[in-house]
Amino acid sequence: MVSPAALPLLHIDEAEVELSAIRAQGAGGQNVNKVSSAIHLRFDIAASSLPPDVKQRLLALHDSRITKDGVLVIKAQQQRTQEMNRLDALMRLHELVNSVALPPKTRRATKPSYASKQRLRVAKSQRSETKASRGRVDAQS
Repeated sequence: MVSPAALPLLHIDEAEVELSAIRAQGAGGQNVNKVSSAIHLRFDIAASSLPPDVKQRLLALHDSRITKDGVLVIKAQQQRTQEMNRLDALMRLHELVNSVALPPKTRRATKPSYASKQRLRVAKSQRSETKASRGRVDAQS
C-alpha cells in the first residue's frame, strides 16, 4: 500500500477558480468600511478539470459550502490583507480537494478468532458464577 504522503497532490488550475474581493465582516474600526480585504472564492466542481471520481466524491460531501448547483463557495476573511486571505482561500480549497483525492478504503468483514471466542466463553461463565452466588442467604440458627 502506498502512503498518502507519497502520492502527488491534485493540481487546481487558477483559471477554474473565481476570486472576488468583498468587504470583511466584524470589527475592524474605520478601515473595515473602506477596504475590501475578504475574498469570496467560487469553484465549479462539475466544470473543473479534476478526475471524475474526485468530482463525484466532492459532490457527495455533506458540506454547507457546496451549493445545489455543485459550486464550492469559500469565504476567507481571517487575515488583514487581501493577498493573505486569497492564499488562505486557495489553501482551504486545496485541502478540501486533496481530502477526497484518495478513494476510501473498502471495509472487509472480519471474524473473531477461535482464541477470542474461548476467552469470551470463560469470561461469561465466570460472570455467571459470580451472579449465581448472589442468591438469597437462608438464616439458620
